[in-house]
Amino acid sequence: MKKNDPAADSVAAFEAAAAEDTGPCLLRLYVIGATPRSMRAIVNIRKICEEHLHGRYELEVVDISQHPALAAGDQIIATPTLIKKLPLPLRRFIGDMSQTERILVGLDLRKLQDKKTPPA
Repeated sequence: MKKNDPAADSVAAFEAAAAEDTGPCLLRLYVIGATPRSMRAIVNIRKICEEHLHGRYELEVVDISQHPALAAGDQIIATPTLIKKLPLPLRRFIGDMSQTERILVGLDLRKLQDKKTPPA
């Protein structure tokens, strides 16, 4: 790690904030170019974040055609892929981020119901 590395400083700040209950979410979305699927994923995840995290998040969008080393470091095998870096545990989501409920459960913003409520 380099001295005065802004990325390292950002991660350190998020790690400190993640220890608190109101800590932000650090997310990285990997896409390839400006394809319709990539654009849908970006729009969908931004909408989810704005509606449910109310500004308590940082979303980094990485085009792997321009930054292949980042993709290799995170072992990206398909796009779009969203990685929740913080708060831990690390989670991965693959697809256009249109399955809002699945994303919310994975981001620990909504608990999955163990049993469905029987009809009245």
